[in-house]
Amino acid sequence: MPILDSSSFNFFSRSADQTRRVGMRLGALLKIGDAIHLSGDLGSGKTTFMQGLATGWGSIDQVTSPTYVLINVYSRPGGEKIYHMDAYRLNNSAEATTLDIEDILTSAPLVIEWADNIKEALPKEKLIIEFEWVEQEKRQMRVHAEGERYARLLSTFQKSIFGGD
Repeated sequence: MPILDSSSFNFFSRSADQTRRVGMRLGALLKIGDAIHLSGDLGSGKTTFMQGLATGWGSIDQVTSPTYVLINVYSRPGGEKIYHMDAYRLNNSAEATTLDIEDILTSAPLVIEWADNIKEALPKEKLIIEFEWVEQEKRQMRVHAEGERYARLLSTFQKSIFGGD
């Protein structure tokens, strides 16, 4: 397990509902151009977290895993969009170049499941959330910021979960 520093924190979720609520807190903080990378095994909570994230962002659309369509788009009143990509079926970063990731980031936040599969095609600065299945109703989330914007986002996100100044 990595040693945590000021650009990281761990969180243990004790239910799917709690995972969604944590996702809602992050979703409320997202801005156009934000890149959020989700990693973890199947069943570790990534899509459940995304459901909460989209709700917190303001979407009323139903969130499903985009494994077979690669990208789902969710809207909120006012027409703003958030993109939810699943890179599980992509073999490498070259396959991701046709998905117009740079264009997406100029107009919306982008959340990528299985981001490690295409990391060379993604922005260097990002917020990474690693999910780990611990037991039936328990998941561990390791949150790590890369870049100044994401260090601020991580701090605000952490405070929204745990409280504090």
